[in-house]
Amino acid sequence: MRHLLDTRTLAREDALRILDVAEDMRDTQSREIKKLPTLRGKTVVNLFFEDSTRTRISFEAAAKRLSADVINFSAKGSSVSKGESLQDTAQTLQAMGADAVVIRHGASGAPHTLATSGWISAGVLNAGDGTHEHPTQALLDAFTIRKRVFGDASRGRDLAGLHVAIVGDILHSRVARSNVWLLTTLGARVTLVAPPTLVPQDVSAWPVTVVYDLDQAIADAPDALMMLRIQLERMNAAYFPTEREYSRRWGLDAARMAALPTDSIVMHPGPMNRGLEISADAADSPRSTVLEQVANGVSVRMAALYLLLAGERPTTNAEEDVR
Repeated sequence: MRHLLDTRTLAREDALRILDVAEDMRDTQSREIKKLPTLRGKTVVNLFFEDSTRTRISFEAAAKRLSADVINFSAKGSSVSKGESLQDTAQTLQAMGADAVVIRHGASGAPHTLATSGWISAGVLNAGDGTHEHPTQALLDAFTIRKRVFGDASRGRDLAGLHVAIVGDILHSRVARSNVWLLTTLGARVTLVAPPTLVPQDVSAWPVTVVYDLDQAIADAPDALMMLRIQLERMNAAYFPTEREYSRRWGLDAARMAALPTDSIVMHPGPMNRGLEISADAADSPRSTVLEQVANGVSVRMAALYLLLAGERPTTNAEEDVR
């Protein structure tokens, strides 16, 4: 694997390979000593042009647990705030000997530009670009669904026959886009649920069903109900009358939790707006996978970094340490 830029072009076998290696990584995290020597001597740069807590810390933990050297680069405290271009930043990282660059950027397509420009020879992982994609979030979501549904028999399994409903601010969500493509590639049926104003114009080209009524979607018995954060910071217009009205019509509350099938799981990529798109009871219920998603994110990002930087080599003792 040379880069991980999106899930739309990620082949089924590559997606399953990442998920299966993540299973190996997850197993190592239950050991007393969680650190592996696999990427010793490699340098991973977290290049974040947008604020992030979960994703940046998750990638940092993943790289460190593989024994890589980690450099955290925040645009706010760098020359980017003085007008430095992405090209100049990339060439600086190249000169520093970066082996992998994890990039989050406000412009859709920035990771692809970095990967194909020739400015840098490092592998590139997209940690979220504009409203385009967030591939590792989709991978950790798929990993979480697979683990909850199949348990210890999840290795090698796809998601064929499962139904996932994604609810909320589809329009501004790169998480939704990445999940649509990955879940469909893995065989799941995907339903989008949102107010008409928060459904993208090009959604007719997506392999999904769109409904505008959350109760209707719940009645269709999804195996997983994925609630999305309302991204108020990206909204410059009134997409719904009031927050109270949104919560009443599209929020997950106790009544809707009770209407879900007993084996359905509730997901959220975080951070959550409690009381808006999800109630505290729903977020903290045993059926919620929110904290599992965070923990699984480290394993999935370890797998992505491993495959990017070490996975193409013939088997070595370091790789056997992962098993």
